[in-house]
Amino acid sequence: MSGGASIGKGRGGVRAAARGWLVALAALNAFVVDQLVKKLAIAQWRDPPLSTAVVPGYFDLCYVENRGAAFGIFQDNVVPLAVFSVVAFAFLAWRRKELFGASRTGAAAETLLYAGLFGNLYDRLARGCVVDMFHFHLKDAWSFPVFNVADVYITIAAFFLVLAMIFSPEGKAGGKDDKA
Repeated sequence: MSGGASIGKGRGGVRAAARGWLVALAALNAFVVDQLVKKLAIAQWRDPPLSTAVVPGYFDLCYVENRGAAFGIFQDNVVPLAVFSVVAFAFLAWRRKELFGASRTGAAAETLLYAGLFGNLYDRLARGCVVDMFHFHLKDAWSFPVFNVADVYITIAAFFLVLAMIFSPEGKAGGKDDKA
């Protein structure tokens, strides 16, 4: 039997199981980092609502409660967004081999995607909103929506998946080599 042909059988199954545990452990660690940064934002900037200019006129640290999804869409839909997150995770876990493949890039994308998904899901369930704190702007002329560490994880995961699709021999994120 070829390595990786079946989970649980032969050497490939051991590798797949080990990779699954490593992804889970790394995602848990990334989730903890996200939650620690959010706790810091709550402690530093929530009462009264404050912000700290890191690069005055361009980048601030602050506290924002997002009761919607990306860019503030679907405001006040916490329960449907939480259900969507659980369904998304179930789909990603079910199709993980095809979506993330065997490459290191795929493993990194999987790890970051799970960490980001659970970071924001935890906020919705425990706090009733997602805590955001990074604010990029161009003085008063332009402002990017405030975001958090979990959002960064999800964005980087999407970038890694695109890279994996571009550089995979099969043209899919689930490529079998580690060149991506």
